[in-house]
Amino acid sequence: MAKPKKDVKFQHRGSNGKMRRPSTSMSEISENASEPSSPTRNGGAVGKLEPTEEPPPQNEYEKKKANFITRTIWTLIMIAGFFWIMFAGHIYIIIAVTAVQIISFKEVIAISNVPSRARSLRFTKALNWYFLGTTMYFLYGESVIYYFKHILLVDKVLLPLATHHRFISFMLYIIGFIFFVSSLQKGHYRFQFTQFAWSHMALFLIVGQAHFVINNIFEGMFWLFLPVSMVITNDIFAYLCGITFGRTPLIKISPKKTWEGFLGAWFFTMLWGVGVANVMIRYKYFICPVNDLGATLWTGLECKPNPVFLPHQYALPMPLPEWMQLPNTYLIPPIYFHVLLLATFASLIAPFGGFFASGLKRTFKIKDFGDSIPGHGGMTDRMDCQFIMGSITFMYYSSFISIHTTTVGGVIESAITGLTPEEQLEVVKILGKHLVGQELLPPQILDFLGASSKKR
Repeated sequence: MAKPKKDVKFQHRGSNGKMRRPSTSMSEISENASEPSSPTRNGGAVGKLEPTEEPPPQNEYEKKKANFITRTIWTLIMIAGFFWIMFAGHIYIIIAVTAVQIISFKEVIAISNVPSRARSLRFTKALNWYFLGTTMYFLYGESVIYYFKHILLVDKVLLPLATHHRFISFMLYIIGFIFFVSSLQKGHYRFQFTQFAWSHMALFLIVGQAHFVINNIFEGMFWLFLPVSMVITNDIFAYLCGITFGRTPLIKISPKKTWEGFLGAWFFTMLWGVGVANVMIRYKYFICPVNDLGATLWTGLECKPNPVFLPHQYALPMPLPEWMQLPNTYLIPPIYFHVLLLATFASLIAPFGGFFASGLKRTFKIKDFGDSIPGHGGMTDRMDCQFIMGSITFMYYSSFISIHTTTVGGVIESAITGLTPEEQLEVVKILGKHLVGQELLPPQILDFLGASSKKR
């Protein structure tokens, strides 16, 4: 029998004598189907090739227009969301600030991360988040204990957590520190210590400053909304004044900033601050410290207002001539003078938080910290000035506005931590006698207290 010759190709024919189409494998079918120009198959029949036209690339104007529209929409969404959260109550705005600081922390620590090394070091990311959780536990605990000690210190379960809060927080940090040292691996020392230092810098700049923002909320919604709105106003008018008559560059790290925009924004920020303060001081929901986390704009808060919100009489240093027929004394709430100083901080100091962020982005050659807010970049890109302004507001409030008086929480803390149980009972008996004398308590309460002291 003759053997077929090598390299001879047979042309297969069908039953009708025509040439048969070579078969195609399933992998080729799936590959071809995924290509834009591949023919479609309908019941095994080969369709005609339909040339697809690629959309023309967007020019620079169209890109800027699309970005402007996206940026505007998300700006309106953020403004509406902020007002809704602020009116809904203090607990919601605290949750929002917490979410902002967590997202910002994530964006900042991601800058120096090297994914290939992070994968080989399993606990690098876990340690960053552990230190974040420990720091938040310490700082939030400090705030809650300070403002709600009258609740925590009389609870049998929460009392030890409140009295030993700092030691517990410190030991949690020490556990993380020991775990970090134990996880050091040869060949990765530089990367691990870089991550350790970078995460602590982020904790200081973001979580530490966000803690002051939380304290501002506890002191009254006024001290949150005023600085936040002034930073936004300053940013807007710095841009508008800059593009209108800006000529002189301000700082090399941010070449688009001008002196004209800087000073124009300062003026308009002061006007905005006085105007918004004039509205907010009329409502106790804004000016009262938090004594009820469930309060909303509609339920309101009750308190004795800080004297800075009440009108004071001021006399002109020199009396005006009589023919001018103008008064020489005026009733002005002192808060307006404080607002002018805070507006100065928002215009002259807070922008340096943005300059710092710009320098950081230039160092790592990135445009934005992230893409968590469409059209705006990352959360940190929007909050760089807000964090430092929140810290300035808290320091200013604590130094010049806060009234340092005895509070119920302070008295209870002193009695519980500084007196023995017998001395505490003696204080209660004395207070009982005083309240009975004021006819605020029935006399039977003294008999009950006397019987209780005899049992001991």
